[in-house]
Amino acid sequence: MMQTKVKRKMVSVEPISNKAKNRFANIMDKLHGCHVEQETDNQMFLASINKQYFFWVEKVNDPNWKVI
Repeated sequence: MMQTKVKRKMVSVEPISNKAKNRFANIMDKLHGCHVEQETDNQMFLASINKQYFFWVEKVNDPNWKVI
């Protein structure tokens, strides 16, 4: 049986708060891309591209991250 690869949804984020800027620089290697692991109507659970940081982000008006 052939297996087909499912393309994972990705988004880019930009840090807003000082906490997010710190995580972005020190844990995420300043890489904007993230894989969407889970999604609700209002939030997304993201995994950084280097798989070192996992976090929830509000789709609108998140205090720490801007989805770009």
